[in-house]
Formats: sequence, structure tokens, C-alpha cells
Amino acid sequence: MEFATTTDLVDALQARRVSAVELLKQSIARIEKHDGAINAVVVRDFERAQTMAARADAQLAQGDRRPLLGVPMTVKEAINVAGLPTTWGIPGTQSIEVRESAVAVQRLDRAGAVIIGKTNVATQLGDWQTFNAVYGTTNNPWDTTRTPGGSSGGGAAALAAGFVSLELGSDLNGSLRIPAHCCGVFAHKPTFGLVPTRGFAPPGVPVLSVNEDVDFAVLGPMARSAADLALALDVIAGPDDADAIAYTLSLPPARHAKLRDFRVLVLDEHPLVALSGDVRAVLQHVATDLERAGCRVARGSDRLPDLETTARAFVHLLMAFFGADMPDADYEGVKAAVAHLPPTDPATAELRGLVSSHRDWISMNRARIGIADQWRRLFREWDVVLCPVLPTPAFAHDHSPIDRRTIDVDGARVPYKLQPIWMSVASFAGLPATAIPAGRDRAGLPIGIQAIGPYLEDRTTIAFAQLFEREFGRFVAPPGFAV
Repeated sequence: MEFATTTDLVDALQARRVSAVELLKQSIARIEKHDGAINAVVVRDFERAQTMAARADAQLAQGDRRPLLGVPMTVKEAINVAGLPTTWGIPGTQSIEVRESAVAVQRLDRAGAVIIGKTNVATQLGDWQTFNAVYGTTNNPWDTTRTPGGSSGGGAAALAAGFVSLELGSDLNGSLRIPAHCCGVFAHKPTFGLVPTRGFAPPGVPVLSVNEDVDFAVLGPMARSAADLALALDVIAGPDDADAIAYTLSLPPARHAKLRDFRVLVLDEHPLVALSGDVRAVLQHVATDLERAGCRVARGSDRLPDLETTARAFVHLLMAFFGADMPDADYEGVKAAVAHLPPTDPATAELRGLVSSHRDWISMNRARIGIADQWRRLFREWDVVLCPVLPTPAFAHDHSPIDRRTIDVDGARVPYKLQPIWMSVASFAGLPATAIPAGRDRAGLPIGIQAIGPYLEDRTTIAFAQLFEREFGRFVAPPGFAV
């Protein structure tokens, strides 16, 4: 059952065809056999997991039917799990005590999940690769010379290698969607604010306030099937119980139950970055398949928000957030440098964002509100928007300084920081986006797409992913890992 879905594992556990202890032993055996080459599960909690699995078997025998009871899973290293380190890959933080699990982890625990360990991340979650000075480099199971993506790369690699069937990760600028694309698995970036982020904080940062969400950042599931995304989201979604302000985020049902009823807008052009031929071919193939399945498909819309404006405003607000935590001396140095730079030069946009004023931030945030309204109008006509995740499949490891890196897009050298430009489409307006494995390149590497939906209509993008999966194929295990 190494590559069974979480949904299938729950059915097997409840029917007593397999025990939680047996599933845990299977996961541990897979990790011990394969993780030496992958380095995905970098914090292991096998002893405590064995106690949890034995308890789950006793509860299942008594008729307990909690949604994840007895299912082994992993959690991204950056998310607090009581008793385990949270380092974000920063050396010297391993001994900082973590006394309380994140709210989302507590919900998984209450649902009966058996958390067996934590998966590797990019240093300070600041890269689309997964390596750091604490735990080292995580490799892609499809090709160990390539990255599994980042910053939730360890989780995607663990899923693709058959270690677990479910992972809890995070996404601000593609940290769920990019690893899913690189490793050929599913992921869901929820609507902003749908899943509490309390307990998702850098090492040693007091986790006291409820509404401390990092702008754009969300927690969400990764899995090997779209149905498992829906199962996990039902467990972790909903307001923080400790929130002093009563509010409810109600998720409407999926717009359609049949694939042919979906109205699909397909995007394959971005003004700031080109797509590789392989990625474009997969997206075009998807569009053709959907048309043949009866979907209404279009390649453009007058209602689409301007993608370049979206990307630039997203970067500005993102850098403003990072600038708030810069040391004073560094901040003043950047501020002095920016004063002598042309104000309209796009090459200096990141620096200007780091030291932007509150007035600047309000201006950009108003642009965000306007773009969100454009999306609301567009989704009156369309149900989902399909677009790429990255311009290329998983790329080779590159640990050189990030500002010096480039990516080969069909022979053209593209600045590395333009790689995740498609992430801003959903992140800027806080929209839900489901990453779906959709094909492979000429070398056999997986290529994913993302289905973006209306605000709070997470069930629509996940339902689309389920129907797409049913019609056009399921997760495929990487060569050398299939049973």
C-alpha cells in the first residue's frame, strides 16, 4: 500500500484490512530504504508515532471513525509540532524548545493523523529549491540531480517517493505549488485566511497573537490525489478558536459535478517570462483534452487583470513585508541607495519595495483590491483559470548566490527570480489554487498546472482537479520507487 491514497488508507483502516501500526512500519521502512538518496524527512519522530499508531488501532477497534485516524503523514519543518525542532534551516536554532503545535497541526492530531516527522525546507523558506545549512539538500525522486522545488520540497519528495500519503505545507510565493509541479503530486493553496497560520513562525518567535498572518502566506495540504486535498482541507480549515473576533469563512460547494460543465480559461502567455516548449505543449494538450471532454475553453479574456501589474505589485508588497524585519543599519543602507536610483527602473523594484513607506503600501494594497474585484467579475463568466506553475520542469540544483542564478528556458538564460512569476496570479488576490500533475516533458520529468478559482471557492478548484484526475490519469511513481 506504499502508494495508496489517504482516502484508500482511511477506508482500509476502518474496514480493518490493515492496522495503523502496519502502515507506520511501512512508512518507516520506505524512509529507511530510500531517504538516504532523497533527504526529505529530516526530523524523525518514529518512537512517538509508534505510540500514536497503537492508540489509533485501539480506537479504531472501538468504532472511532475520525477522518484521519491511523494515517501516517508528515509536516513541513517550518510549522510547529510540539516537541520537535522548528529551525527554518537556520543554524543554531535546533535547541529552541517548541512547546505547542500549530493550530493546523492540532487539528490534524485531533483528526487522528499519526505525524511521523518533519520535512526539509529552503533556508528561511526563501527559495524555490530545498537546501539549508542545518539539514542539507533534498533531491527530486525523479532525478536526484534536480531540485524537488521549494520551499516545501521535502514534503513533495516524500509523497513522490511513497513515504507518506499526506503532507502539511505552506505557500506564500509558490511553496506548495512549485514542489508539486516538480515532483508530480497534487497541492492546494487555500484562499488566504481560510486555514489558521498560528504556529507557523520562525524559530524563537513568540506565537501569541492570533491574527499574525504573513501577508499572502497560507498553510495547505499536499497529496497524491485531489480527493485527499479535499479530505485534509476539511480538517484544517476554519477560523482560529482563539480568535477574539468572531467570523466565519463559509465554503460554498463546487460549482459543478461533471467535468464537461466547467468553463475554463487557459493562460499560457505572461509578459514577464516565456514558457519552455515542453510546458507550453502540456498546457495546450490539456486545453485540447478539456474541449474534447465538453468543457467551454478559451485562451484569453478581456476581463483578465493585467498580469504584469499584478506581478510587480505583488513583489512590492512582498518585499515591504521582508523589509520590516531588516536590521536598522541594513534598512538605512538600502534606503540611501534607493534615493539615488531612477524611480521607474523595474530592475530596482525589489529594493524600493524593501524600504517603501506606509503610504506606498496603501497605494499598492488599493491596487490589490481593484485587481481582486476584476477577478470577481471574471469568475462570473469562468469557473477556473488554468495556467503554468513554472516556465520549466524541475531544474538542476544551483546553490550559487540567488541574484546570480539563471534558468535555461529553451536556450535562453532567464533570471532565476522570474521563475515563480506565475505564482503571483493567485497569491496577490488571495485566491485558491490547486496544483495538478498534467504531463511530462521529453525527458520524462513531471509538469504541473494550477487551477485558480474564485475567492473562497476552494471546493471548485479541488473538484475540477478530481474530475481532471479521473479523466486524464492519476499520480505516477518515479522510476526506481514504484513497488
